[in-house]
Amino acid sequence: TVTSHCFLFGLLPDLCSEEMEKGNHSEATEFILSGLTDCPLFGVFLVVYGITLVGNGGMIFLITIDPRLHTPMYFFLSNLSFCDLCYSSIISPKMLQNFLAERKSISYTACAVQLYLSVLFADVECFLLAVMAYDRYVFCKQLVAGVYAVGFVDSLIQTCFTFRLSFCSSNIIDHFFCDIPPLLAISCSDTRINEILMFAIMCCTGVGSLVTVLLSYVYIISTILQIRFVEGRRKAFSTCTFHLTAVVLFFCTLLFMYLRPTLNYSMDTDKVASVFYTLVIPMLNPLVYSLRNTEVKDALRKAMNKLLTNFHSVLV
Repeated sequence: TVTSHCFLFGLLPDLCSEEMEKGNHSEATEFILSGLTDCPLFGVFLVVYGITLVGNGGMIFLITIDPRLHTPMYFFLSNLSFCDLCYSSIISPKMLQNFLAERKSISYTACAVQLYLSVLFADVECFLLAVMAYDRYVFCKQLVAGVYAVGFVDSLIQTCFTFRLSFCSSNIIDHFFCDIPPLLAISCSDTRINEILMFAIMCCTGVGSLVTVLLSYVYIISTILQIRFVEGRRKAFSTCTFHLTAVVLFFCTLLFMYLRPTLNYSMDTDKVASVFYTLVIPMLNPLVYSLRNTEVKDALRKAMNKLLTNFHSVLV
């Protein structure tokens, strides 16, 4: 199984071959995702995923077609929407399928791919939220390219290290998708190196990005305090609070999940935390960044009027 994984990614061959020489390979050919099984939740998560698709897809569409939104800030927002769209789509379809399936299985290779992509887009989201603080810079495309490059490398390293482990005692993952902590929890190998690696990388990506974001908000708040008009200051604080709440919720649940030893792994608590940073935040981001944004609302109104006009002309 390790051979197929190494062939799939085509990278770090020395790492994989060294592990196979030791004979430490996984006996599992598939995993069972037993994290969320309550059928009534199917409708809730279907609605959440639908709102995520419409909200983020709509943001990308509006920013693409409206020249007024072709600015550094909206360039980053369109990339954030794309990231949220991908992040949710990596997890939600399989999770929704498992609600209705009698056998809630995922193949070894599919689990590796899901882990790789989920780590990739979690990293990308962390870094995007950080670099959005520098939306006045002219190097927007280079910043986004760098964000994805770091995400690709980090997710590759963590995926290879995770799937070098043996899963000989159990293949039942008490989670709704393939994530690092629940996989470490069911491994019969020594996971200390994996835990150290996960902690170190998350300190760099998660904590580093959060500190960068908080510093930018300190500057924003200090600027807001200089606004003389009470009404203008109130509106600015309100908008800032919405943005900051969504950002802090994402980072706190993500860091809660990854910055704890496997011994402290709590199945139910971690599932709730994962729901927030993988499903709820991607749904909320387009609402937070658009509903209180005059330019986005004007672009939406303009697009809707144009659509209705075209529809009316077709009928006539």
